[in-house]
Amino acid sequence: MAKTRPTIGTDGLPLPILPPERDARVWARMVRVMFYTPGFLALLLIKAGEPTSFGITVELLMLSSAAAIVGGLFIGTQSTAAGADHSSKTGTWSGALVLELLAVVPFLCAIPALFHELANSHLLHATAPGAVDVSLGASELLPSAAILPFLLYQLAGFGTVQFVVPKPVNWAINIGIACLITASNTANREGAYFWERRFAGILVVAMVITVIYGVLRLRQMQTTYDAHYPPKSSE
Repeated sequence: MAKTRPTIGTDGLPLPILPPERDARVWARMVRVMFYTPGFLALLLIKAGEPTSFGITVELLMLSSAAAIVGGLFIGTQSTAAGADHSSKTGTWSGALVLELLAVVPFLCAIPALFHELANSHLLHATAPGAVDVSLGASELLPSAAILPFLLYQLAGFGTVQFVVPKPVNWAINIGIACLITASNTANREGAYFWERRFAGILVVAMVITVIYGVLRLRQMQTTYDAHYPPKSSE
């Protein structure tokens, strides 16, 4: 049976709704995945791709890998034992927020452009004399479908953002993510690298602002929760 939290504080007001307790070990494994995978793909792109058409893909992959390390730092501070403060109690949630928005989102933005570049790489696909160049066509868009389960994750109650912003804002953030990723990848495919960088830059800045706000908001919510948590004798 799930353990329920008190909903009303000692001041008679509703307590903040905090994210559920999460297994830090699972998120620590996620850190390893998000550190190695983007880095490997960036090296693959540098090795096999055409530098003139990289766009901002390599930078996004490196951001994803670096953000995983930062997320791991937050997760590593998680503690509810003796001496734990308001920050350490929100370590896993804060790390999850960093991974979701600064590791996964840039990764999802980079993958379609990465696949497009590798699919058209002359180094990987040496053309024999007289051979017909077969275009992959719409199948190149298949990696973009990964954004759909991510949006489901965010909007169906699994993500961390929903606990720090109102529901309409959460929807707006995720719709914005989808639109900016689509715009960035469209610009990449059309060779409009200036606009690709602009769209990706807006996306990254928006994610950074959301993460900073979210981490501080989680700490504030935990502080309020601890300050007004009813004593066990009154439960």
